[in-house]
Amino acid sequence: MINIAQQTLAAIVTDNSQTVPVLEKYHLDFCCKGKRTLAEACMEKGLLVEEVVQEFNSVGSSASQKHMPFAEMSCEQLIGYILIHHHFYVKQIMPTIAGHLEKVAGKHGDRFPYMQEVYNKFREVQEDMSNHMQKEEVILFPRIKKMEELSLSGNESALSLVEISGPITVMMNEHDQAGDLLYAIRALTNHYTVPEGACTTFKVCLSELKEFEEDLHRHVHLENNHLFPKALGLAVAE
Repeated sequence: MINIAQQTLAAIVTDNSQTVPVLEKYHLDFCCKGKRTLAEACMEKGLLVEEVVQEFNSVGSSASQKHMPFAEMSCEQLIGYILIHHHFYVKQIMPTIAGHLEKVAGKHGDRFPYMQEVYNKFREVQEDMSNHMQKEEVILFPRIKKMEELSLSGNESALSLVEISGPITVMMNEHDQAGDLLYAIRALTNHYTVPEGACTTFKVCLSELKEFEEDLHRHVHLENNHLFPKALGLAVAE
C-alpha cells in the first residue's frame, strides 16, 4: 500500500473526497497546487503529517458523508455535475459577495482599509470567472462532449490532442490565477477572521468568501484531476 504521505494532494482527494474538509481545515491546496505530496505540503505549512493522516482516518470511517464516484463518471456526467453544482453557484453568489464587499469597503474602509483591496481583488475574480465559465460552456465543454460521443460511437475523427490540450492548458492557467487571487484575499483577511467591532454584513461577506474559495477548490479539482485527464485520453495523438 502506498504511504499516503507520499501521495499527491490531488490523488488523495480523487481516491477519497471525504478528505476535503481536513485539507481545507489546514489550508492545503489540493486543486491548483495538488501535485505536491502530502508530506511536502505539510512541511511547507509546518504541520505534522501524522496528525493530518490521523484526521483522514477519522473522517474516512464516517458513513454519514456521501462519496461521489467521480472517477467512474463519463465526461458528460462530470460536465453536468460541474454546471449544476459549481457554475450555477458561482454565477448566483458572485454578485451577492461583490455587493456585500462594496458596502463594507465603503462604510468601514477607514477602520479596515484592507477591505478595499479585498473588494478590488474579488471584482477581478468575478470578471475572470465569468469569462472563464463562458468559455467552458460555449467552447470547451461542448467540444469535450462531442469527442466523447465520437469515441463511444467508434468514430476515428475525434479531435487531435493538440486541438484539445491547448484550450485545457488555458483553462488550467486561469484556474491558477483565480486561486492566487483568492489566496491573496484569504491572507488579507487573516483566513477570514472577523475583526472586533465588525458589523453583520462584514461577518456575512467573510463567511461567503470562505465558502466561495472552498467551492472553487472542489470545482477546480473536478476539472483538473477528473474531467480534463479523461478528455485528453479521448483525443487522437498525432
